[in-house]
Amino acid sequence: MTFLIPSTKRLISCTTAVAPTISRSYTRNYSLIPMVIEHSSRGERAYDIFSRLLKERIVCINGSINDDTAHVVVAQLLFLESENPSKPIHMYLNSPGGQVTAGLAIYDTMQYIKSPVNTICLGQAASMGSLLLAAGAKGERRSLPNATIMVHQPSGGYSGQAKDMTIHTKQIVRVWDALNALYSKHTGQPIDVIQKHMDRDYFMTPEEAKDFGLIDEVIDQRPMALVADAVGNETKDSRDSNVKGSN
Repeated sequence: MTFLIPSTKRLISCTTAVAPTISRSYTRNYSLIPMVIEHSSRGERAYDIFSRLLKERIVCINGSINDDTAHVVVAQLLFLESENPSKPIHMYLNSPGGQVTAGLAIYDTMQYIKSPVNTICLGQAASMGSLLLAAGAKGERRSLPNATIMVHQPSGGYSGQAKDMTIHTKQIVRVWDALNALYSKHTGQPIDVIQKHMDRDYFMTPEEAKDFGLIDEVIDQRPMALVADAVGNETKDSRDSNVKGSN
């Protein structure tokens, strides 16, 4: 987790500690994004793969969570709610965590919108990523069988005047207390249990995360209800294209 203190001169960070086998590099090459070509009576239309998935109400969070990630994901969630507030949104998570403020912006938006957000972990959901995973709609929080899920407390360092250091330390503790309360809310675990497990990096298998209350189900194939939902979206889009093309 990375926690930024709003200031023109100072920065305090809580860096996610990851297992030695997990890459510390969060650099992503988004220039190599596949394009999808769709055919309709109006001709061909090209989408980047993430825009095409958005049509199916699928939101992907890949890599480190930062302000840029939050900017895009919050906009996607608000847009999908405006399209159909009663229809679920499917959020796929593969993230080592990141900035607390950016993660909480996504978290708060998930709780704010009327559309239920179903969460699915693949790869890893660590630190702030695990909170977003747990924040999905009850009964609709899932993980693929070989994913890794991790929780821990925020940590960081600060240098400056003694009084400023005290202020920033209190802020980190306040954020830690807030995160403990959120994990307790979504897992059903008592605060003291959450604090104990978050005192250090605590890695879990999907089954262990299920027992802990972070997820509801471990799956190795997409549930038929989600398949039917995706097919329904595609059929509707095809009908809409044909109707528009006949006008």
